[in-house]
Amino acid sequence: MIKLISAPSLLLVTLSSIAQMAIASPLAYVPNEKDGNVSVIDTQSDKVLYNLPAKGKLGNKIQAVAMDPAGQKLYVVVRDDNAVAMIDLISKKEQFRIQVGDEPEGISVSPDGKTLAACLEEENAVSFVDLTTFKLTHTAKTQGKNPEHCVYSPDGKWLLASNEESGDVDVIDTAKHASIALIKSTKHPRGIGFSPDSKLAYIANEAANILEVVSVVDWKVIKKIPVGLRSNGVKVSADGSRVYVSNGGDGNVSVIDAKTQKVIATIPVGKRPWNMAITPDGKKLYVANGRSNSVSVIDTDKNKLIKDIPVGQLPWGVVIH
Repeated sequence: MIKLISAPSLLLVTLSSIAQMAIASPLAYVPNEKDGNVSVIDTQSDKVLYNLPAKGKLGNKIQAVAMDPAGQKLYVVVRDDNAVAMIDLISKKEQFRIQVGDEPEGISVSPDGKTLAACLEEENAVSFVDLTTFKLTHTAKTQGKNPEHCVYSPDGKWLLASNEESGDVDVIDTAKHASIALIKSTKHPRGIGFSPDSKLAYIANEAANILEVVSVVDWKVIKKIPVGLRSNGVKVSADGSRVYVSNGGDGNVSVIDAKTQKVIATIPVGKRPWNMAITPDGKKLYVANGRSNSVSVIDTDKNKLIKDIPVGQLPWGVVIH
């Protein structure tokens, strides 16, 4: 006997399905530099669900990843191809690839989701890609040498690019697509984060083992906070109350109270941790451990390690949506 479902009942089933989809746990995307693929982690079970692509790899050396605000497209640096690949997360397949310039590493998507910026280490430049057309529109020369990390400010007005060789950070006006200032760092700047109001920038200084706090008003360093050995990654909580710094040499993460500007906890993780991401609810911090081939999961309330998740070889970072 076939049981028919009435229109109202069918509507309820459909709405229930949509509701279940809406409350699905966020996914963490981890680029594995040496394997050339991306591990996808369920942040509820903290297990790897699958890899992107399902078979093969995107390239011989992939690095940064970035997500569009809608969470439907993942952008991946394919360094050996001097390109950025766009993966459609519905079909789980690569749809586009664009040549962005010589030796890209760090990328960032603008808050409005319309533009992608890529740091070009060998060109001493930052390229800008229109994400509606997926075409290269502008290339801005940096004042410093070997730009590595590119990060948009939350208000979208600025893009900071940390320069590995010259030991400074370019300030790029995103409306003009031009560098308008240079932040003099102590030694070797790497990871960058912003306060949610875009008034402060936080820069990890690897050679000096410090976190530099920069005022956006005049682009001056106003505070130097001692952290761990070879500090390299920065992540700021959504409410701006905490700043997390990964210390590649010590294999731990420093937790900083943004108000007091002091380290309040130090959490052991894997070997050579750096780029990180936080779940939307702020309860978990995910840390890529480059030399442990793992991702450490941290409880941000207790400031304690929850779990280490095995991924691919040389994980470069994490992005969550």
